[in-house]
Amino acid sequence: MSRISIIGATGMIGSAIAREAQERGHEVIGTNRSGVASNPVQGVTYRALDLTDTDAVMALAVESDVLVISVPGGRETGDFGPVIRAHADLIAAAPTSRIFVVGGAGGLEMPDGTLLINAGVIPEEYADEPRSFVEVLNLYRSADKDLDWVMLAPSPEIAPGEKAESYVLSDDAPAGDRVTTGTFAVAVLDEIENPAHRRTRFTVADA
Repeated sequence: MSRISIIGATGMIGSAIAREAQERGHEVIGTNRSGVASNPVQGVTYRALDLTDTDAVMALAVESDVLVISVPGGRETGDFGPVIRAHADLIAAAPTSRIFVVGGAGGLEMPDGTLLINAGVIPEEYADEPRSFVEVLNLYRSADKDLDWVMLAPSPEIAPGEKAESYVLSDDAPAGDRVTTGTFAVAVLDEIENPAHRRTRFTVADA
């Protein structure tokens, strides 16, 4: 059993990860800015925490085996800068626990190497968030080699849903067109329990 802390544990993806982790018997700490969950997962301990508070994030990392960050941020204001800076500040603080980042599909690549975000796959009016995930990924790729991090990106379409019977993984190219939050959470916990990726981004789709 591991102690898994999830920043953004009440969001669409974070709540699915919290549920899967709790069902597998892990100790789960879930955080959001208010510390209140409208649909709490039984057995999860909820706390208030803001990703931009690096000291608080580091304190949480110290007491965790794995720190999951599932925070897109900026959707309400259109300003994704604070979340990008929060990741940069966390990287600079050099946590020693494993950092598991929920990424975005926009940074995945077409067969010719073009990013999805630059290939017209994602409408321009929705492009700021995917571009912020690309910036975050580049921050981690440039981090010191001692930082233990991994990023899992969803398929171009992710939606609430039960876990599929199986899933497909890929590195830089989309593994498929769609993934449910249930399947995504299974892939997260499988990686946490049996690490197969380090200091890299990978992606998942329903089989």
